[in-house]
Amino acid sequence: MKPRITVITLGVDDVEKALHFYRDGLGLPSDGIVGKEFEHGAVAFFDLQPGLRLAVWNRKDIAYDTKLNKTMPSPTEFTIGHNAGSKAEVDEVMQQAKTAGAVITVPPHDTFWGGYSGYFQDPDGHLWEVVWNPQWEME
Repeated sequence: MKPRITVITLGVDDVEKALHFYRDGLGLPSDGIVGKEFEHGAVAFFDLQPGLRLAVWNRKDIAYDTKLNKTMPSPTEFTIGHNAGSKAEVDEVMQQAKTAGAVITVPPHDTFWGGYSGYFQDPDGHLWEVVWNPQWEME
């Protein structure tokens, strides 16, 4: 398989609420909700970086589309890593997320491996790590 991941889709309970958190709270670019004319189609996309988008789609619609039963979400199934260019940027993004309504689960701190990171949960419980790694150069 040649890696061609272009969309990461998060299941949410309320697409409108998720749109406001990511677009208005975190400042991710979005054209808003599309697909409302379809029974299971309402989704919002956010531009992350060239070739990669974040999508928010209702959990019940994902269950319908995949023919799987909707289950209880678990925030520890995976994390989304947002790499920052400095410790100060980690602090700024964490504060922005908190102001937007995120729950800070781990405040920013120096890590055992020499970096700096913190964790927050979005309104649907998805876990984000905001991290500065001194070994990685960020653009």
